[in-house]
Amino acid sequence: MEKVGKLLRTRLLDEIKGGVRDRNNTFLLTYSAISAAQLNDLRKDLKQAGAAMFVSRNRLARLALKGTEQDQLAESIQGQTAFVWSDADAVAVSKLLSDFSKKCEGFLIQGGVVDGAYLNKSDVDRLASLPSREVLQAQLLQTLLAPMTRLAGALNAKSRDLLSILKQLSEKKGGS
Repeated sequence: MEKVGKLLRTRLLDEIKGGVRDRNNTFLLTYSAISAAQLNDLRKDLKQAGAAMFVSRNRLARLALKGTEQDQLAESIQGQTAFVWSDADAVAVSKLLSDFSKKCEGFLIQGGVVDGAYLNKSDVDRLASLPSREVLQAQLLQTLLAPMTRLAGALNAKSRDLLSILKQLSEKKGGS
Protein backbone atom coordinates (compact mmCIF):
# COMPACT_ATOMS: atom_id res chain seq x y z
CA MET A 1 0.00 0.00 0.00
CA GLU A 2 1.36 3.39 -1.02
CA LYS A 3 1.74 6.26 1.36
CA VAL A 4 -0.64 9.19 1.18
CA GLY A 5 2.17 11.69 0.45
CA LYS A 6 3.36 9.69 -2.53
CA LEU A 7 -0.17 9.37 -3.89
CA LEU A 8 -0.67 13.12 -3.52
CA ARG A 9 2.60 13.91 -5.32
CA THR A 10 1.72 11.50 -8.12
CA ARG A 11 -1.68 13.10 -8.53
CA LEU A 12 -0.18 16.62 -8.57
CA LEU A 13 2.42 15.55 -11.15
CA ASP A 14 -0.32 14.09 -13.33
CA GLU A 15 -2.39 17.25 -13.00
CA ILE A 16 0.54 19.46 -14.07
CA LYS A 17 1.45 17.18 -16.98
CA GLY A 18 -2.16 16.96 -18.08
CA GLY A 19 -2.72 20.71 -17.80
CA VAL A 20 0.31 21.51 -19.93
CA ARG A 21 -0.27 18.69 -22.41
CA ASP A 22 -4.04 18.97 -22.87
CA ARG A 23 -4.37 22.74 -23.14
CA ASN A 24 -3.42 24.98 -26.06
CA ASN A 25 -1.94 27.74 -23.91
CA THR A 26 0.16 27.55 -20.76
CA PHE A 27 1.72 30.51 -18.99
CA LEU A 28 4.24 30.20 -16.17
CA LEU A 29 4.02 32.84 -13.44
CA THR A 30 6.10 33.82 -10.45
CA TYR A 31 4.52 35.78 -7.65
CA SER A 32 5.49 37.14 -4.25
CA ALA A 33 4.05 39.66 -1.81
CA ILE A 34 0.60 39.33 -3.36
CA SER A 35 -2.42 39.06 -1.11
CA ALA A 36 -4.88 36.20 -1.28
CA ALA A 37 -7.60 38.67 -2.28
CA GLN A 38 -5.55 39.81 -5.28
CA LEU A 39 -4.95 36.21 -6.34
CA ASN A 40 -8.64 35.44 -5.97
CA ASP A 41 -9.50 38.44 -8.16
CA LEU A 42 -7.01 37.19 -10.75
CA ARG A 43 -8.53 33.69 -10.63
CA LYS A 44 -12.02 35.16 -11.19
CA ASP A 45 -10.82 37.21 -14.15
CA LEU A 46 -9.03 34.18 -15.59
CA LYS A 47 -12.13 32.04 -15.20
CA GLN A 48 -14.17 34.62 -17.13
CA ALA A 49 -11.52 34.55 -19.87
CA GLY A 50 -11.70 30.74 -20.05
CA ALA A 51 -8.46 30.04 -18.18
CA ALA A 52 -7.54 28.36 -14.91
CA MET A 53 -4.71 28.97 -12.46
CA PHE A 54 -2.82 26.20 -10.67
CA VAL A 55 -0.25 26.89 -7.95
CA SER A 56 2.54 24.35 -7.70
CA ARG A 57 5.67 23.60 -5.77
CA ASN A 58 8.79 24.21 -7.83
CA ARG A 59 10.21 20.72 -7.43
CA LEU A 60 6.96 19.11 -8.55
CA ALA A 61 6.63 21.50 -11.48
CA ARG A 62 10.18 20.74 -12.66
CA LEU A 63 9.57 17.00 -12.31
CA ALA A 64 6.32 17.21 -14.24
CA LEU A 65 7.84 19.20 -17.09
CA LYS A 66 11.01 17.11 -17.28
CA GLY A 67 11.01 14.91 -20.35
CA THR A 68 8.02 16.60 -21.97
CA GLU A 69 7.91 18.84 -25.03
CA GLN A 70 7.62 21.83 -22.68
CA ASP A 71 10.81 21.15 -20.70
CA GLN A 72 12.10 24.62 -21.67
CA LEU A 73 9.44 25.96 -19.36
CA ALA A 74 11.08 24.12 -16.44
CA GLU A 75 14.17 26.33 -16.77
CA SER A 76 12.06 29.42 -15.99
CA ILE A 77 10.73 28.08 -12.68
CA GLN A 78 11.79 30.15 -9.69
CA GLY A 79 10.14 31.58 -6.59
CA GLN A 80 6.47 30.90 -5.94
CA THR A 81 5.18 29.29 -9.11
CA ALA A 82 1.78 29.15 -10.75
CA PHE A 83 0.54 27.87 -14.09
CA VAL A 84 -2.28 29.39 -16.11
CA TRP A 85 -3.89 26.94 -18.53
CA SER A 86 -6.35 27.82 -21.22
CA ASP A 87 -7.92 26.71 -24.47
CA ALA A 88 -9.27 30.24 -24.98
CA ASP A 89 -7.69 33.06 -26.97
CA ALA A 90 -4.02 33.29 -25.94
CA VAL A 91 -3.95 37.04 -26.64
CA ALA A 92 -6.81 37.74 -24.24
CA VAL A 93 -5.26 35.65 -21.47
CA SER A 94 -1.81 37.18 -21.96
CA LYS A 95 -3.33 40.70 -21.87
CA LEU A 96 -5.10 39.88 -18.63
CA LEU A 97 -1.85 38.55 -17.10
CA SER A 98 0.15 41.50 -18.41
CA ASP A 99 -2.32 44.01 -16.98
CA PHE A 100 -2.24 42.23 -13.62
CA SER A 101 1.58 42.24 -13.61
CA LYS A 102 1.53 46.01 -14.16
CA LYS A 103 -0.76 46.45 -11.15
CA CYS A 104 1.18 44.10 -8.83
CA GLU A 105 4.95 44.43 -8.57
CA GLY A 106 5.55 40.93 -7.23
CA PHE A 107 3.79 39.26 -10.17
CA LEU A 108 5.95 38.23 -13.13
CA ILE A 109 5.23 36.26 -16.28
CA GLN A 110 8.18 33.90 -16.78
CA GLY A 111 7.15 32.44 -20.12
CA GLY A 112 4.64 30.19 -21.74
CA VAL A 113 3.70 27.70 -24.40
CA VAL A 114 1.15 28.67 -27.04
CA ASP A 115 0.07 25.99 -29.51
CA GLY A 116 3.26 24.03 -28.82
CA ALA A 117 5.63 26.99 -29.31
CA TYR A 118 7.74 28.13 -26.35
CA LEU A 119 7.50 31.83 -25.48
CA ASN A 120 9.90 33.72 -23.23
CA LYS A 121 8.99 36.82 -21.20
CA SER A 122 9.38 39.26 -24.10
CA ASP A 123 7.35 37.03 -26.44
CA VAL A 124 4.47 36.96 -23.96
CA ASP A 125 4.64 40.77 -23.69
CA ARG A 126 4.49 41.07 -27.50
CA LEU A 127 1.57 38.64 -27.56
CA ALA A 128 -0.23 40.80 -24.99
CA SER A 129 0.25 43.89 -27.15
CA LEU A 130 -1.57 42.32 -30.13
CA PRO A 131 -5.20 43.18 -30.75
CA SER A 132 -7.80 40.53 -29.95
CA ARG A 133 -8.54 37.67 -32.33
CA GLU A 134 -11.77 39.31 -33.50
CA VAL A 135 -9.99 42.57 -34.33
CA LEU A 136 -7.25 40.70 -36.22
CA GLN A 137 -9.88 38.77 -38.19
CA ALA A 138 -11.68 42.00 -39.05
CA GLN A 139 -8.40 43.58 -40.21
CA LEU A 140 -7.63 40.54 -42.36
CA LEU A 141 -11.09 40.59 -43.89
CA GLN A 142 -10.78 44.31 -44.60
CA THR A 143 -7.43 43.70 -46.30
CA LEU A 144 -8.86 40.87 -48.40
CA LEU A 145 -11.91 42.91 -49.42
CA ALA A 146 -10.00 46.12 -50.21
CA PRO A 147 -9.17 45.28 -53.88
CA MET A 148 -12.78 44.25 -54.59
CA THR A 149 -14.08 47.39 -52.90
CA ARG A 150 -11.77 49.55 -55.01
CA LEU A 151 -12.84 47.72 -58.19
CA ALA A 152 -16.51 48.23 -57.36
CA GLY A 153 -15.79 51.91 -56.65
CA ALA A 154 -13.99 52.31 -59.96
CA LEU A 155 -16.84 50.65 -61.87
CA ASN A 156 -19.41 52.81 -60.08
CA ALA A 157 -17.34 55.93 -60.78
CA LYS A 158 -17.61 55.38 -64.55
CA SER A 159 -21.38 54.90 -64.24
CA ARG A 160 -21.66 58.05 -62.11
CA ASP A 161 -19.58 60.00 -64.64
CA LEU A 162 -21.81 58.83 -67.49
CA LEU A 163 -24.98 59.73 -65.58
CA SER A 164 -23.51 63.12 -64.68
CA ILE A 165 -22.70 63.85 -68.33
CA LEU A 166 -26.17 62.77 -69.43
CA LYS A 167 -27.78 64.97 -66.76
CA GLN A 168 -25.71 67.99 -67.80
CA LEU A 169 -26.57 67.38 -71.44
CA SER A 170 -30.26 67.08 -70.56
CA GLU A 171 -30.18 70.34 -68.57
CA LYS A 172 -28.34 72.07 -71.41
CA LYS A 173 -31.09 71.09 -73.86
CA GLY A 174 -33.73 72.39 -71.46
CA GLY A 175 -34.97 69.12 -70.00
CA SER A 176 -35.74 68.62 -66.37
